[in-house]
Amino acid sequence: MSDVLLPGITSTRVPTPRLTQHVLHPDGVDPAGPGEAVLFVHGNVSSGLFWQQPLLALAETGRVRPFAVDLRGYGDTDPLPIDARRGVRDWADDLAALVETLGLQRVHLVGWSMGAGVVLQYLLDAPQRVASVVLVAPISPYGFGGTAGPEGRRLAEDGAGAGAGAANPAFVAAIAAGDTGADEPTSPRSILRAFYVAPGSLPLDPQLEDVFVASMLSTRTGEEHYPGDPATSATWPGVAPGSRGVLNTMAPTVFDLSGIVDLADKPPVLWIRGDADAIVSDASVFDLAQLGALGAVPGWPGQEVCPPQPMVTQTRAVLDRYAASGGAYREVVLPGVGHSPHVERPQEFVVALLEHLDVPAAAPSNTPETPGPGDLD
Repeated sequence: MSDVLLPGITSTRVPTPRLTQHVLHPDGVDPAGPGEAVLFVHGNVSSGLFWQQPLLALAETGRVRPFAVDLRGYGDTDPLPIDARRGVRDWADDLAALVETLGLQRVHLVGWSMGAGVVLQYLLDAPQRVASVVLVAPISPYGFGGTAGPEGRRLAEDGAGAGAGAANPAFVAAIAAGDTGADEPTSPRSILRAFYVAPGSLPLDPQLEDVFVASMLSTRTGEEHYPGDPATSATWPGVAPGSRGVLNTMAPTVFDLSGIVDLADKPPVLWIRGDADAIVSDASVFDLAQLGALGAVPGWPGQEVCPPQPMVTQTRAVLDRYAASGGAYREVVLPGVGHSPHVERPQEFVVALLEHLDVPAAAPSNTPETPGPGDLD
């Protein structure tokens, strides 16, 4: 791990009753120690390595105890299979086991993309353990693909348009092959540059980019992991979710987190996103319905039958209901930023996070601007 850890970051494996989980934390910060705990949860095709800059920045304040976990199937956590029939509960239950093992009474949760869904599932399951929630470019509370309208109406009973069948097989093959190049548009590095961030907004340090690519390549592939087992459907576009693996966990047949509006105790929520996000948006180029509307997937039945999923609108609708029923949320939109605010605008991301945690932003001298070129081990 030493070649992908930034100076000041330590790697630890934590045995829990469910599996051994890999945790990253700043040097001298004990995930089981005193102070307010802030747990970072990564998104799909990534790992805790994407959180290293915010971890270092928060550690500088001396007021919180930040750490990041690799979800099962990613990074160095045990690669147990993923039962998609449970939605994202395998991961949420893993988080619960980690929190319990570390002896944490309450924790601030920060989830990115798919990880935001895991965080909200944990909130539904154990609201008494959640001090606050940060949603970073989150997937819709109604999953990814196969729904319409702000209310998350399912387009087909079998979830057609969502699940493992929606994955690009060339991208899956590139991950499995450990492709570190940028010659093909479906290589992890090309996808990182084109979609994880807004084009041109990736940090200039090539070594940091290598860390992110290594993180993406830590994704386990196959029917038990990414993307999962595909199924066919009689409804356009002919694919439906299966029962195993990553993408099937976010299908509307098993994924609905809108129940957070009914919680008796509602922790404060920060929603931070970029306005140039091509992955999670109301016109996501990873949504088969949107690709059909663009002519990239043939046979699209039209706007009335299969409209693109309004992912941002759905999130806002649920959070508005959350606020109307006694909760509170703040939305921060970063202009010109894509799917990774913590990577593209690290300083602004950390400032918003510290405000949310109510921790003074004490002059982050090297906060998220570090490390510079050549600083990696």
